[in-house]
Amino acid sequence: MELSRAKVLDRASLRRWGLLLVWTGELWNVLEAGVALWSAKGASSVALLAYGLDSLIELFTGGVLIWHLSREWREQAHEEAAEEKALRLVGITFFILSGWIAVQATGTLLGWFTEPRESLVGIILVVASAAVMTGLFFGKMNIAGKLGSKALRAEAKESLACDFQDLTLLIGLGANALLGWWWADPVAAFALIPWLVKEGWEGVFQKEEEDED
Repeated sequence: MELSRAKVLDRASLRRWGLLLVWTGELWNVLEAGVALWSAKGASSVALLAYGLDSLIELFTGGVLIWHLSREWREQAHEEAAEEKALRLVGITFFILSGWIAVQATGTLLGWFTEPRESLVGIILVVASAAVMTGLFFGKMNIAGKLGSKALRAEAKESLACDFQDLTLLIGLGANALLGWWWADPVAAFALIPWLVKEGWEGVFQKEEEDED
């Protein structure tokens, strides 16, 4: 009996830590979005603007996950239909953002908009984001493994995927800052589109694919 009780308490502690990590990611997304959008405006950076808008969408997605985990771990009835509707809305938003980025980046390359300037703040933000997301990935994966939580494991993989997104953006911002290649900024924005489309596809169609399986 005592051993079983200790096991329950241990799992409860792990769940609290898991939610704390997800909340940490949410708070970081708030900061990330604010700094990215502010620096994007100052540098006329398409890539940073896309990055900031993506952070806002990820903020909403993280909120859905927190709601999901809180109900699931309290063993309450999970309103699956409501979650699917929310994630489908997020997916559609990713598609819209992808189209907007394509238009904005194309217009910048064609000279319709102001050429992006270097952004030291943007570079620092991306490097910091990579460090934070890497730490969150390992923390979430550790807890997800102990709890056997597929949702938390999927969230951990999202944190790792953000590192690749950060690397793409860093290359574009770095090339502009070090070499004066202003066109690297909109090209980096283009490179973010496959990631955004993937996120949109999973949000809109993944549940249908799972049902077919």
